[in-house]
Amino acid sequence: MSKPWGLFRSLLALAPVLVLVPLVSYRLHYSLPVPLTSLTDPSTGLPQLSESKILWYAKHLSEEIGYRTVGTKEHALGDAWLLKEAQLIAKECPKGLECEVWRQSGSGSHRFDMMGKRLYKTYRDLSNIVVRVSNGTDAGKAHAILVNAHLDSTLPSPGAADDALPCGVMLEAFRVLTQTPGWSPHHAIVFLFNNAEESLQDGSHLYSTQDRSAPTVRAVINLEAAGTTGPELLFQATSEQMIDAYSRVPRPFGTIIANEIFSSGILLSDTDFRQFEEYLNVTGLDMAIVSNSYLYHMRKDLVENIEPGVAQHMADNTLALLQYLTSPESPLPSLDTGYTKPQTVFYSLFGLFFRYSFHTAKITYFVFFITSLAFVKLTYVDPAPALKKGRAMWQEQLRGIAAAIAAPIGALVGANAVAYLMANVFNKGMSWFSAELSCLALYLPPALAGALASQLIFGRVREVTIFTSLLLLQSSLALSLQMIGYGSAAIYFVCSLPLGVSLVLNQIFVSDPEEIRLWTYAISQLMPLMSGTELCATLFDVFVPLTGRIGRDAPTEHIIASMTVLVGAMAYPSVIALSHRFSRRTLVRSVLCLSLLSGVAMLVFMRREPFDEMHQKRLFVIHMENVTTSENHLLIGSADAAPGYESITTAITEGFVGEGATAFVPVVDENNGDWDVLYPFSQFLAPFKIALPTVPHYEAAQASAAPASIKITALNDVVDKEAGTRRLTLKIDHPEVIWTAIAFDAHVIEWTLDKNPPNEYARHHVKEASFYGVDTWSIDLVYKLPPSASESPLLKIHFSGIKEKAMWPGKKGEKDRGGRAMALFEDLDEYVESKFGGMVDVLLMGCLGGVVAV
Repeated sequence: MSKPWGLFRSLLALAPVLVLVPLVSYRLHYSLPVPLTSLTDPSTGLPQLSESKILWYAKHLSEEIGYRTVGTKEHALGDAWLLKEAQLIAKECPKGLECEVWRQSGSGSHRFDMMGKRLYKTYRDLSNIVVRVSNGTDAGKAHAILVNAHLDSTLPSPGAADDALPCGVMLEAFRVLTQTPGWSPHHAIVFLFNNAEESLQDGSHLYSTQDRSAPTVRAVINLEAAGTTGPELLFQATSEQMIDAYSRVPRPFGTIIANEIFSSGILLSDTDFRQFEEYLNVTGLDMAIVSNSYLYHMRKDLVENIEPGVAQHMADNTLALLQYLTSPESPLPSLDTGYTKPQTVFYSLFGLFFRYSFHTAKITYFVFFITSLAFVKLTYVDPAPALKKGRAMWQEQLRGIAAAIAAPIGALVGANAVAYLMANVFNKGMSWFSAELSCLALYLPPALAGALASQLIFGRVREVTIFTSLLLLQSSLALSLQMIGYGSAAIYFVCSLPLGVSLVLNQIFVSDPEEIRLWTYAISQLMPLMSGTELCATLFDVFVPLTGRIGRDAPTEHIIASMTVLVGAMAYPSVIALSHRFSRRTLVRSVLCLSLLSGVAMLVFMRREPFDEMHQKRLFVIHMENVTTSENHLLIGSADAAPGYESITTAITEGFVGEGATAFVPVVDENNGDWDVLYPFSQFLAPFKIALPTVPHYEAAQASAAPASIKITALNDVVDKEAGTRRLTLKIDHPEVIWTAIAFDAHVIEWTLDKNPPNEYARHHVKEASFYGVDTWSIDLVYKLPPSASESPLLKIHFSGIKEKAMWPGKKGEKDRGGRAMALFEDLDEYVESKFGGMVDVLLMGCLGGVVAV
């Protein structure tokens, strides 16, 4: 057996694999197509998807029309503009195709549980723009693929990526398909430009429950955006047929891991896909741009911040899907009786798409596990046969497996110890926020130190034993997880397969069965490094920016530290075997060096600020005018755990509101109506409340404001004392106010919101969204009267809403009609910008609220 190289020389020899493979994988992960500018292919003269045109659509919607919040004038302008654009393309529809365009309008209600809270939505006169492309026959319209994007944007954002870009993708796909000579769809396409996703999926509910084409829809492609860079990710696929369809796109990018994470409910977010599943009972694909989601629902969601090639990637994949799903080979007719949950493992790697059934996975993983067991048995060499006291093979393997399991446990301890110190001792949490992968620099050293320290417990374990133990552990994990229905088990199979191959090659080409050559490490690490890099990039793209909006009490530091351990264990499994290649002295020195490196990393990160101009802190600010008490308050909320929030609030209180102003912390719960316009997200906010003094400048601005009010009355009021019930119609009038919300306590027996109100005395939250200029809505309900005659039979209702002219900067062009709130917002926005150097993005809303008994 040749003497092995030392640690430094060994790492230097492995560096090309350990460093270059992740770098190449990372580059390929984010590779995008070259964006096309021309509407036609210069070489063929045929129409082609143009990213320039898509971005022109997105820019017009997001910057020329502007903030398209449901219920605003801009929302109505976007609706009219999109209808006109669709009609212009439809006019060019050639003979043999039928291009229908209509504007759907309607009212409705639906229950929308979110973040563990029960919520009801009602909407009035909302609209969708629907385009159907078919061959014009009844048979050609019988089965349709629905492709959806939403036209509206959320409260603080112009929505260039979310979701104007996907709207542009759909318009371009409509143009290219209908202008391609000879294209004739065997099945119809329904392009749905839905007008109310951000108000909690009202537009998709309207389409699913009321549109004439909805019963023909067999599958859905939903296009979303939570970021502005990188490839579009397939994160939900709900049938084998649609996974098969996706395998045909030119640039597949998706994995069952993302599919299972999203379907688990860990992510507190949702898309229109939910409504299509629930009310149309259809399968489909949910695809979104997710990288750089720092700009998600922020002011800087602008076309200038969308990476070149992003729109082309989404458009190319969408067009390929539509071409296949409208062809004679399409699976759409087979989906007319509904669908079942897919039993398919799928993942993309370097532009290739792999898929196989759960049944195939179980057989493959079982065979591989049994083969691994046989290999370990056949190649085992007792280290002390002459003494006849050598440890039994399986006893030694169990010791190796225990060492392999102890490594990630030690890593978790090490990384989370640093997380605790950063968050709770040094008050420097989220210092990695502005760069997704920077958390690796902070948490990988302590994670590796903990992993190596755990090996000191076991003493010296043969290097070959650790290798074979890793093989058995990962192959058994792949099999066991797959057997209980988790397709994500594929990651363990993908990582264990090259480990087995490398051991076989080592057995063949190395005469000494005790010796593990360095090239064995290189081979065993190739796939783990590739798949680990993919997993790392995707997870951190989603979860690091997400920590800026998951609530102040969330253990964000520990979440990111634990995720770092997860991806580290996936990417570098052989590091534990390497630790047993060298002496105990080398191992102790390695732990000490990594601990020292962890301390240096902590010092560096303690000097970092979590936020900058492109990775901002989001601050939620409401100017609340209480019409019941005639008081005015400034409500401030934050949804992240980063330090410094209190100092920001203090600066606004003392430096902006003025001397003598004080901020106090109210209880934000089910009974606090101040934040109901953002309910239930409001339950995650850390709130402050500041009483606003009377300021002549702002009072003068109020005099020219658009008259806004909320009035709640009881109509058709009938009290049945014998039955102990009250029947009435609640009528809510809200001129110049949008997104009205009411909350009340009652034991409701029946109402017009749904057919199953809770059979108990409970708190009810109802939120409204309506088209611009629609200022009345109502609910019919019957509720039980209080059991005591001394209690009032009246309903005590908390109400609130957003003034349509009082949202900054969305209504900046009409600031003179926004009154006191807009005058204050203009000054406050300037103050926050100058005071915090662009590191804070403020959502500024002027609201009305109060309490009434009816």
